Amino acid sequence: MQTDANEQLQIIEQRILTRDNLLEMVNRLGIYRDADPSDRPLTPDEIVRDMRQRITIRTTGGGARNQSQATIVNVGFQAATAGMAANVTNEVVTLMLQENIEMRTTVSGQTLDFFTQEVSRLDRELAQISGQILQFKESNQDALPDSLDFRRSQQAAAQERLLEQARAENILRDRRDRLVTLYERTGSIGQIATGPAQTAEEAQLQSLRDQLATSVAVLSLDNPRVSVLRAQIAALEQIVSEQQAAAGADQTDAAGEPLSPYELQLADLDGQLDFIGQQKEQIDATLAELARTIAATPGNGLTLGALERNYDNLRTQYDQAVANRARAETGDMIEALSKGQRISVIEQAVPPSEPNSPDRPKIAAMGVAGGLGLGFGFVLLLELLNTHVRRPSDIVAGLNITPLMTLPYMRTQRQIWRRRIIVAAVLLGIAIGVPAVLWYVDSNIRPLQPLLDSALQRAGLT
Repeated sequence: MQTDANEQLQIIEQRILTRDNLLEMVNRLGIYRDADPSDRPLTPDEIVRDMRQRITIRTTGGGARNQSQATIVNVGFQAATAGMAANVTNEVVTLMLQENIEMRTTVSGQTLDFFTQEVSRLDRELAQISGQILQFKESNQDALPDSLDFRRSQQAAAQERLLEQARAENILRDRRDRLVTLYERTGSIGQIATGPAQTAEEAQLQSLRDQLATSVAVLSLDNPRVSVLRAQIAALEQIVSEQQAAAGADQTDAAGEPLSPYELQLADLDGQLDFIGQQKEQIDATLAELARTIAATPGNGLTLGALERNYDNLRTQYDQAVANRARAETGDMIEALSKGQRISVIEQAVPPSEPNSPDRPKIAAMGVAGGLGLGFGFVLLLELLNTHVRRPSDIVAGLNITPLMTLPYMRTQRQIWRRRIIVAAVLLGIAIGVPAVLWYVDSNIRPLQPLLDSALQRAGLT
């Protein structure tokens, strides 16, 4: 989450005006080094409170996030000397720059570390779930959804072969039954063919070769059905070759006597029936295995689908984390090069040529106005509190009589001059005595300037 310029400046201001930072600044710059030794030393809490009041940080500009307005910060410090004010102001600006750099680099570094850890975590989880998927496929490679159509075609082909074997078995049993019936009735088996009879394996081999020729004309050489036919043909070719090699040994019985034509044909039919029985058992076993794998395929598909969905979700999170890490690396590089949102100094603080406070003419004018107001108020108060008889109306109000006439108090010339001399002496005593007393106190008892500064500071005038 990003913060705008005003929010960053508020955070920086709060960090700068912390207790530890202010006390460290006071000790390093000696801000209160020139304080009057006779004054009570300030406690750390009072120093922190005073420093926060004397440091001013004013922000102008900025605004909403979608407004492109520059944010200007004015920093100031109130001090008794111009040099101290400039030094403390520059120190506050330096602290603001340091805090800005630390904030930017810290945030960008933390963001980069977070996404780096996230990428590593997701990479480990991806490797783990990939291993689970691979192990599941290896354990159930004969019952996976992607080979379901092939196994169904194998099942159909096996069922067709089973039907062919059943038909061949029925034909052979019928031939055997007719042969036995004929021999029992006539004692012979009729005309014996001069050429060797074709065995069941040879007939089946020829049938498979015909099926292969038909399939190759329609299907490609890589088709699963073509591959199965080739494997069956190769197996039958080996069996037929072994039968042909052993044909000479089968023409005699256990005693070494040659067999009769009836016995030869009967033995041949029985051998073909035994072979067909073996083939049917193999086909039944193949069909049972195919049925088992086909029945297990839906459950394996659900399990494999869940694993693949988890893998896809983790893959999406991993790609997002990698993209976020790339952006974080770019942001961290920008912050490291100080090319991002940073604070720059437009103008350093210089010692002022004249103080901006207190406004002494204004204070003097306010003092004169206050003195005149207090004087007029004191005179008005004396007038209101004076109960002496000074007017004819006072005699009427006080004695409840109506005089015929009134005469004012008549002062002699001597009294008049005496009063003037007394007033002049009092004014001269005030004009000369008060400054003399203040000078004596300031020179011999206690300096008055710190007291005046303290009074003005408490009154908010400095």
